[in-house]
Amino acid sequence: MDNDRRIPRPALLLGLAGLIPFLWSAATHLSPALAGWAGQWLPPMFLGAYVGLTYGTVILSFMSGVLWGFATKAEGREAGAAYALSVIPALWVFFTVTDASANSTIFLAAGFVGLLLLDAMYSAWGLAPVWWLRLRVMLTVVVLACLAIPLQA
Repeated sequence: MDNDRRIPRPALLLGLAGLIPFLWSAATHLSPALAGWAGQWLPPMFLGAYVGLTYGTVILSFMSGVLWGFATKAEGREAGAAYALSVIPALWVFFTVTDASANSTIFLAAGFVGLLLLDAMYSAWGLAPVWWLRLRVMLTVVVLACLAIPLQA
């Protein structure tokens, strides 16, 4: 694989590390014993679905900033569109993730799907690194799987 298409090691490692709160959310939701043990030291917002919702909200807002940074490479009308689209993930999560309900979880997951579509657009426009979409697809699949766990009956 060409060096410019390879995901840089720091980006890959930090991206994978960024999955830890989502994985922890899923693990503490699936294992009452783990949640009980961790609950001796951690407040409820760091256990179960709350972790995924809280951290997911932070990450969608962060990713708006990343897209804004990519927009700085654009010019003309493309720049206007890129800047405008970059704020959508943060606004989406602000207006739709309002509590710890299943609806908020669904809206958060939809936000990550929408973010992936924006990542694809920015990649197609040549604003993101050539490896960007490969990294984002991998991370998004894990995030969506983790967010889906609390939604299971």
